[in-house]
Amino acid sequence: MNQDPPAAAEHTPTSERALLAFSGTELRKIYRTGETEVHALRGIDLAIPQGELQVFLGPSGSGKSTLLNIIGGLDRPTSGTLYYEDIELSALGDRELTRFRRAHVGFIFQFYNLIPSLTAEENVRLVTDISENPMPAADALDLVGLADRRDHYPAQLSGGEQQRVAVARAVAKQPGVLLCDEPTGALDSATGVRVLETLARANRELGTTVLIITHNAGIAAMANRVLHFLDGRIARELVNPNPIEPGQITW
Repeated sequence: MNQDPPAAAEHTPTSERALLAFSGTELRKIYRTGETEVHALRGIDLAIPQGELQVFLGPSGSGKSTLLNIIGGLDRPTSGTLYYEDIELSALGDRELTRFRRAHVGFIFQFYNLIPSLTAEENVRLVTDISENPMPAADALDLVGLADRRDHYPAQLSGGEQQRVAVARAVAKQPGVLLCDEPTGALDSATGVRVLETLARANRELGTTVLIITHNAGIAAMANRVLHFLDGRIARELVNPNPIEPGQITW
């Protein structure tokens, strides 16, 4: 991995490396438009321990969203190999990637993507009805503190509540990994903290690996590990031996 070796080596217990959610070697992604090539990833190696909460930081265009999309099976690397546990994602076809996403991945984005004509519980059931081993939709809403809002429509919910419904929808399938792209980007600080608390709870109580892209460097303090991206590479990797609670984050 392109990283800061002393920081990673100093704090990373051997036991954390024993079980990997993701491992990748020399991941490259080139987007081509006519004769123009954009090198989004320039040779990334990574080993993401199972059950960690990680934060990806970096300027726009640094490669963090591209890597998240490849990890989630929404895109493929141009070259290199990527594994989820023992599944080689970089070798899968479209149908296999769809099955992988359905079985193993929960997505949370900056915008909530809720169906306006469905209640909070019905929005969560969109996922549980097609998942292999889901938790009840009501339990997922309880996990994010919205049990009493289950029959409300999106227009009747605040922005933070809508985002927590989106978190409940992602968590309800009981995925191995939650991929979060700017999940607090459209929220005020108090509401953002509540959303981060639900992500931390999913990580802590369900053992879900959580990867968060953010421009808010303060969120890094709650992570087990922080990856700093620059120019399509991981410029630095820092391991945090003492993650703080979301409520302690300086926004």
